Amino acid sequence: MSSLNLGLFSLKHKGAQKLVVAFLFLSSLITIVATFMILSSIILEAMKFFSKESFFGFLFGTVWAPHDAFLDKNAQFGSVGLFFGTFYISLIAIVTAFPIGIFSAIYLSQYASKRARALLKPVLEILAGVPSVVYGFFAAIFVAPFTVKIAEFFGLNASYNNALSAGVVMGIMIIPMISSLCDDSISLVPKRLQYAALSLGLTKEESICFVVLPSAMPGIIGACLLGLSRALGETMIVVMAASLRVNLSLNPLEDMTTVTVKIVEVLSGDQEFNNSLTLSAFALGITLFALTFIINLIAVLISRNFQRKYKISNL
Repeated sequence: MSSLNLGLFSLKHKGAQKLVVAFLFLSSLITIVATFMILSSIILEAMKFFSKESFFGFLFGTVWAPHDAFLDKNAQFGSVGLFFGTFYISLIAIVTAFPIGIFSAIYLSQYASKRARALLKPVLEILAGVPSVVYGFFAAIFVAPFTVKIAEFFGLNASYNNALSAGVVMGIMIIPMISSLCDDSISLVPKRLQYAALSLGLTKEESICFVVLPSAMPGIIGACLLGLSRALGETMIVVMAASLRVNLSLNPLEDMTTVTVKIVEVLSGDQEFNNSLTLSAFALGITLFALTFIINLIAVLISRNFQRKYKISNL
């Protein structure tokens, strides 16, 4: 009787296990299908845009002047200025965020006391969840006027809507995310690696530079990539601090805009959906997706190179 009960329990256990595996598979499938549905819908609408407008003119044109799109004449959809503004402001953001985020993660994981870590780590995680509109107010009310005053002190002209203010505040916004994720990655490096380096005569700083950071590099790259992705997709800070004007300029004190801001502007209001102006939002979206995908692919290749070199999982 006991063997029969054991057999029934085993059958029920296997049935429950199969049910859990099926549920997990369905969850993964839903995610993949949803991603492909989103991509396919954007691609289809983008194809409608390119059937009306020049593909090469969109990719390599420097003039964004779609004002006559509803009249189907003299409209220009050159996206170079938009993508230039996107990557230029994002570059300012990552120059601000990457060093501070990584150095603060090194401090938290290697130098901070337990009490300091217990205080600072939750604060970073809370700051990572602050809405971007709050940072936008901070950029518009404080950072932009302060930037103008500093520029005037050095005899420079600065717009109150400038790329520098937007980029710096965007960098401040992604610092908590980068710092928290880098800290987790560095903390996961086995302590025996660092102890072995110290036993061979390396100082603590040398062991961090030559052992800990290279071993944690895949996670650090992933953290920086997430920060960059958020910077590329940010809208509110740019709207409130950098304006809506397409501007091909290397001067960070001038105003400029980004792709995401222009997408929001194009799709706002009651507009004809099949018009080139409205469809240009989908063309911008799929192009930004393709560029982000290329950046992600490069980061994954670099991360795998570090994994092969240090073979952390086999230690």
